[in-house]
Amino acid sequence: MALIFLLFLTIFNFCLNHGATISSARASRPHHSVTSSTDGMLQDQGIRAAYWPSFTGYPASSIDTSYFSHIYYAFVLPSPTTYALDITSDDVEKLLEFANATGSWNPRAKTVLSIGGGGGGALPGIFSQMASQAYSRADFINSTIKVARDYSFDGVDLDWEFPSNESDMSNLGLLFKEWREALECEASITKQARLILTSAVYYASNISFDGGPRSYLIQAISRYVDWISPMCFDYHGSWENFTGLHSALYDPHTNLSTDFGIGSWIQSDVPPKMIVMGLPLYGPTWSLENPSINTIGAPTTGTGPGSGLLVYSQVIDFNRENNATIVFDNTRISYYSYVGDSWVSYDDIRSIKSKVHYARARALGGYFFWALGQDLDWAISSTASQVGLCIWTELPEEPRNRPGPEENRPGNCLTGPGLGFHFGRLAVFGPVWVKPAKSS
Repeated sequence: MALIFLLFLTIFNFCLNHGATISSARASRPHHSVTSSTDGMLQDQGIRAAYWPSFTGYPASSIDTSYFSHIYYAFVLPSPTTYALDITSDDVEKLLEFANATGSWNPRAKTVLSIGGGGGGALPGIFSQMASQAYSRADFINSTIKVARDYSFDGVDLDWEFPSNESDMSNLGLLFKEWREALECEASITKQARLILTSAVYYASNISFDGGPRSYLIQAISRYVDWISPMCFDYHGSWENFTGLHSALYDPHTNLSTDFGIGSWIQSDVPPKMIVMGLPLYGPTWSLENPSINTIGAPTTGTGPGSGLLVYSQVIDFNRENNATIVFDNTRISYYSYVGDSWVSYDDIRSIKSKVHYARARALGGYFFWALGQDLDWAISSTASQVGLCIWTELPEEPRNRPGPEENRPGNCLTGPGLGFHFGRLAVFGPVWVKPAKSS
């Protein structure tokens, strides 16, 4: 028995000291460990988050973190063959820019590594394949922990848009379970604060487009994820031949509204404090078929200014430069503007105030923005933060049904003698927090 234990210590120390990194460089910012994995994770003012798109050229050092509690790095992607994170040289450059920028942020915001993103293409299928087998889930999970620690992130975020069937949903539940258990294990072994686990999800708990109806596994979400981030936007866009408010808080005629989506999550038994509501800093545009018919639902012929999309700062410039007519829809709690045959849906200060108040009235955990670099002089971000800081006064509840002490013990993290390391991948990933099962 002593020999086995000695072997375990030798292997574990080898992994920690000699495991090669996925990337070619590490961040210089030190880790900020806390005594508990959840201490400081959810702020008493609520979550005030935003995504930083690494691909737009907006400098991470320009982020004013006085308006945010959490900043998401968007995005890194999994390999289509190994399912581990595929960290390219461009990714390394951006990850280092982001990590080094955090040293100048005052106050400090927590950082979350987001994996995936929208845009369709092959990515949803890659996520589907990854989640379908225990061994590929393990490789994916282990690499996310490695990259998050290499670049001093406080958490990891999954943005799978979207699981396409019930099988995907079931496998997503397994992924959340194994991911959370691996995070608990890694934190227990390394004595670091546990990495946060979050997920961007569809605006509602059920999805019915691009395939048959399917539902997120609420039990897995409630038990294993720290919070979910429903994307409460893109209800309408240039794929339709009529105008619509793409982030309406309410809609008297359809289920395409934030109130319906958030309500569906709560009715499905997700604790409200685990819901962080999405807010957009951009809006879709259309070309009107008849400029004199310019209300919601007006017929369109295609995309409008900006090839179908304007960020908030561009919307304000567009309205001012063209003397556009601006309309606040008091029923749907959102804005639109029009001039000539151009029509734009967007949010402004008044609607954002109402939405943040709505989030608090429903006892949600907070809000997030897509995306940094799209605001105008922080007008929207500062408004949301000011309102949020005034009304969030309680610490969000700890998510229910966490794995108990017996499930979190290091011995149950599959790091025992002869079990905890997948030797074929040892030199690449270092410690392995999930035991990869054999492919079936």
